[in-house]
Amino acid sequence: MTDGLKNFATQLARQAGDILREAYRRDHDSIGLRSTAKEAASSYDKLIDRLIIEEISKAHPRHGLLTEESGYHKVDDEWMWIVDSLDGTGNFSNHNPFFAVCIALIYRGELTLGVIYAPVLNELYLAEKGKGAYLNGVKLGVSNIGELQRSYIIYCEGGSKDRERTGNLLQSIYPHVTDIRKLGSAGLETAWVASGRAEAYFTTAIEPWDVAAGVLLVAEAGGRISDFTGNPWEPVQGDYLFTNGRVQHPLLELLNRR
Repeated sequence: MTDGLKNFATQLARQAGDILREAYRRDHDSIGLRSTAKEAASSYDKLIDRLIIEEISKAHPRHGLLTEESGYHKVDDEWMWIVDSLDGTGNFSNHNPFFAVCIALIYRGELTLGVIYAPVLNELYLAEKGKGAYLNGVKLGVSNIGELQRSYIIYCEGGSKDRERTGNLLQSIYPHVTDIRKLGSAGLETAWVASGRAEAYFTTAIEPWDVAAGVLLVAEAGGRISDFTGNPWEPVQGDYLFTNGRVQHPLLELLNRR
């Protein structure tokens, strides 16, 4: 991985995020009105998606892309960018600052770069394969807590529509931990594990663009990622668990009780 690609990805995330931040601050007529908020947010999703695709295609015309808004573009055998232009659309549309731009890069089948930028929070998370994970330039590490009873857990239902299953999973875990929380942005939920703000994050039917950057971030911060059966993350929709490593096994046992 060259510094050029890292700088390009971070600058692109900042460029996209800064546009979203200005819209968040100024577009009060459409953002924050629950009746039309989703439609307004979706228009910004598409705007930022087009921007990111254009910039990547211009700078790296031979690279492939996978984005939430427009799917695959020109699949490359070696390089693949995975992008969520506005992660946390519901938060953005309801004037909640917990949203982010997520950009990941896969090289020859391996995650090599991950950027998560939360513009209103002024938090830029960066992970590079073999070089660690950082928040605004400060190195990150997962928490040292190993007891579930002392652990904060984050969850989201991802793309799942099965609320009964979600309720069952929560019921399996909640009695055994300090608390369970939901942020509404998968990128930030993975980032909180990487930064030690939570011990674990579990999610169901999540898409690769939601968590690709976070997978590398958590791994480079010293954590572990697997599906609910213990297999490694793959860039496909699935159920995944992100932890500090110390609570991975007991959480997998609880997640598989039902």
